Amino acid sequence: MAPEICPNCGAEVPPKARACPECGADEQTGWSEEARVGGLDLPDENFDYNDFVKREFGGKSVVPRGLHWFWWVVGLVLLVVILTFWLR
Repeated sequence: MAPEICPNCGAEVPPKARACPECGADEQTGWSEEARVGGLDLPDENFDYNDFVKREFGGKSVVPRGLHWFWWVVGLVLLVVILTFWLR
């Protein structure tokens, strides 16, 4: 299968081309399956995601804190107000 860009000369290659339209490179002379996926900048197979996150973000884990006490009070007051109007 042809790569999108010729690894030999850098020209654009049509999707089902058997050879590069610019330099004539093909699977025997210049590209292969490795050339097709080589430019995608994919991580290696032994890539350690957890190590990457630790190095990139410093290893601190975010601990979610609960709601501030003020919002609990607001919620309770609203609940009491709704119940008093509903029970009348």
